[in-house]
Amino acid sequence: MKRHTRLFHVGWVVILLGALIAHFVQTSGGVSIRDIRFNGANGTVLSGLLYVPPGVSAENKAPGILAVHGYINSRETQSGFAIEYARRGYVVLALDQTGHGYSDAPAFSNGFGGPAGLAYLRSLDIVDLDNIGLEGHSMGGWTILAAAGAMPDGYKAMVLEGSSTGAPFAADGTTSWPRNLAVVFSKYDEFSQLMWNVDRAQDVATSPKLQAVFGTTDAVVPGQIYGDIAAGTARQLQTPNTTHPGDHISPEAIGYSIDWFAQTLEGAKPIPSSDQIWLWKEIGTLIALVGFVAVLAGAFEMLLAAPAFAHLRREPVAHAHAARGGKWWLAFAISAFVPVISYYAFLSWGGSLLPASAILPQAITTQIAFWAVLNGLIVFAVGFVLKGDKVSARGDILGSLLIALATVGIGYLFVIAADFLFKIDFRFWVVALKPLSLLQLKIALVYLVPFAVFFVLALRGLHTGLSVRGDGRLVQYLGNIGALALGFLVFLAFQYGWLLFNGHLFSINEPLNTVIAIQFLPLMAIVAFLSTFAYRRTGSYLPGAFINALFVTWYVVAGQATQFPV
Repeated sequence: MKRHTRLFHVGWVVILLGALIAHFVQTSGGVSIRDIRFNGANGTVLSGLLYVPPGVSAENKAPGILAVHGYINSRETQSGFAIEYARRGYVVLALDQTGHGYSDAPAFSNGFGGPAGLAYLRSLDIVDLDNIGLEGHSMGGWTILAAAGAMPDGYKAMVLEGSSTGAPFAADGTTSWPRNLAVVFSKYDEFSQLMWNVDRAQDVATSPKLQAVFGTTDAVVPGQIYGDIAAGTARQLQTPNTTHPGDHISPEAIGYSIDWFAQTLEGAKPIPSSDQIWLWKEIGTLIALVGFVAVLAGAFEMLLAAPAFAHLRREPVAHAHAARGGKWWLAFAISAFVPVISYYAFLSWGGSLLPASAILPQAITTQIAFWAVLNGLIVFAVGFVLKGDKVSARGDILGSLLIALATVGIGYLFVIAADFLFKIDFRFWVVALKPLSLLQLKIALVYLVPFAVFFVLALRGLHTGLSVRGDGRLVQYLGNIGALALGFLVFLAFQYGWLLFNGHLFSINEPLNTVIAIQFLPLMAIVAFLSTFAYRRTGSYLPGAFINALFVTWYVVAGQATQFPV
């Protein structure tokens, strides 16, 4: 195998291995998965994955479950739940909320798509209409509550995972509505104030709002059933040892929902809730994600060997610092920690100054892009103050752009192939890479501009301002990963350490942006790896900047909610 093709071949083999593991796990026992589209209210087209157990037909109906993800996630986020439900004989519709995934925008519209999702599930002749359950995580809980409100006789039981009845988006719960309700609210949930009006998730049992739903003035006892299942008034609280996003990868949280539906719905297989295989699917898609990064690097290496791009290849010819002195460490600290220090403020300013519009239709993507551009300018300015020896590393602009387009295009083909052949994306937990819809592709072209500005400025500063003479390959990679990701590692360790010991985040009023920051840690590590890989082979920061601008724009836009109808 030629040296310049070796990494590419390793990458696609790793992708295939991960994809096969994920595929065989999610179809275990003969379950089939269908990618569906159906019409909702006002002509809205909704998307979902339909899990159908073997042997189910119009003559042999099965109980059904509508499973819905939370804000800025998509249908695949519920795969742990969906896999385990389908293994037990439930027909499962994992829905993309409106404005999420492949469902039409805007987000929050038409009951988040919940009423249409339940109507579609009930329209299937393979579903036992007397045994339908609803499960939703976070905003997905409000989605299924909207479905329950629209069709009060259309379901039999419900599980709210990290969610609640009542304000801001759902009707108040009572002792009789919704039917047969299980509340699975984790002990370290970041959204306890929003959901149940308590500062610490551990105190949810004493929430007056929750107590009203359970019909008691005493602390709700986890695991105890209140009310009556036969009458549809049953209530149960469970408190797994995890966080709000951790519900997706918690055997405990998933197991509680399995147990509740086993008690409240009829027709499922009696597989114990402790028997779970979904984690292997997550491991498979994680392996595929690692393989994808290797494919990008390998594709870039192969393209550099082609005549059209051979002129881009050259070794870095100079370094900004002879050794790591005080100036270097100060520049490193600014690179690592200013993006984190500015994180909450810049996101807030972006949200205030640039609300969702026809041009910038994804509110959180706009906030991230605003944060990115300002930090790029800061890094650029710092480079003039703390500059070392002059390093010329711009390179060929057009050639860099073309090789970046070809590199990311090759990677995109692998993501499309995995979706088509195996019905998976490349993910672990909430870090996910999936194909763009046509609408998302148009949106991405707009956001590509600010992200390209950020990466050109930030990676120029990284490679011309922090390079050190004599550094070996490993030191270069680790140093650059540290410069881009260390701040987020420290930030998240502090926030979640505070949550563990004090019961709430240090920034108690910033749960959403704190959860979003979890993705920055692996994403910035990947960015640093790819940019360093490209710089070591071209002596230019531009190929890595353009590759990362394309990759990160794709990643962010495909995974975010679209709040403005476009």
